[in-house]
Amino acid sequence: MTEADMLAEFRADSRRLAQEIIDTFPSIGAMLATAESCTGGLIAGAITGIAGSSAVFDRGFITYSNEAKQDMLGVRPATLEAFGAVSPQVATEMVLGARRRSRAGFAVSVTGVAGPGGGSAEKPVGLVWMGLSGPDDLTSAVELRWDPSWSRDLIRAATVRAALEALIGRAT
Repeated sequence: MTEADMLAEFRADSRRLAQEIIDTFPSIGAMLATAESCTGGLIAGAITGIAGSSAVFDRGFITYSNEAKQDMLGVRPATLEAFGAVSPQVATEMVLGARRRSRAGFAVSVTGVAGPGGGSAEKPVGLVWMGLSGPDDLTSAVELRWDPSWSRDLIRAATVRAALEALIGRAT
């Protein structure tokens, strides 16, 4: 499969999953929030690209810089210093900040290395940490590892699809 085919498949899957969110979340009375770094708003865009999203989508935070993570989501400077932006600890603080600073019952966060540069041996291109939070503050961080040879677009599209799948999984 070519990269163009994979990208088209990820985007089609994301549209289908976003539609499923729009169809499912009103029945459980749940609102959503996103906190995005490496995807730069693409998760929020996938959801709000579907008619009816206003019934389930409260807000999205695009927090690309460490300062934005601190200012908008309350990520602690000590956490960033100790673990770095691409870490389960930061993904968790991001998702909890999104929940606290919104009307959302469910939230997802992503922070990672989309490439093509910026990776290291410890945090290679393709590493993404995703935070999930739902009712009763049930929160987790999930490691995603995409092929480091993938393009930036492909890594970001795969991350969007994974985040939408995780939201559906958390809600059902």
